[in-house]
Amino acid sequence: MNVKIEDSWKSLMSEEFNAEYFASLKEFLVNEKKQYKIYPEGSKIFEAFNRTAVSKVKVIIIGQDPYHGDGQAHGLCFSVQKGIKLPPSLRNIYKELNSDIGIKTPAHGDLSKWADNGVLLINSILTVRANQASSHKNKGWENFTNAVIKNISNQQNNCVFILWGNFAQQKKKLIDEKKHLIIESVHPSPLSAYGGFFGSQPFSKTNNWLISKGIKPIDWSID
Repeated sequence: MNVKIEDSWKSLMSEEFNAEYFASLKEFLVNEKKQYKIYPEGSKIFEAFNRTAVSKVKVIIIGQDPYHGDGQAHGLCFSVQKGIKLPPSLRNIYKELNSDIGIKTPAHGDLSKWADNGVLLINSILTVRANQASSHKNKGWENFTNAVIKNISNQQNNCVFILWGNFAQQKKKLIDEKKHLIIESVHPSPLSAYGGFFGSQPFSKTNNWLISKGIKPIDWSID
């Protein structure tokens, strides 16, 4: 696996790319690809980083692992490629987006515009075997993405970390709450969304906080 990642991330994460666990992770992925279909495709594994340079990061949304259905995952958490049916969690995110700040539900699930506007959309695990959720758990990705979160927290100021669900909230300990805003709620999954996700207003809270810090707010609309 050749690491093709935007230069500022390559610099920030150089220690991780040279770590022993990352070499083992690459070896694991090479072997996986010989036997199975892996999502997302290789060129999209670091899509979140390639679309949102370190200096551009304002908001971090943390997912678990990529969608494992055909044509869904393209390297941005909760996002699916255009032409793919909206997954239930994303549909609920769109409902809250409409309720919170009045944005009409988009016709597609591609969140690339958010990424281009400073929202780092990362999963904790960046790859998955087709049709097998969490199949790349505990292979090394968590070490890498934990380091991403910690490095952003240390190197940047006034970022918003949006933690939906218990899995994302486990990352809270990596974030300096004196420097950054943490927004938490239950996961947008249909299993939990009515238990506190709906009405949590993450989008307006994010923008109000950014404005209070003199930072241009996020344009949450999706073309």
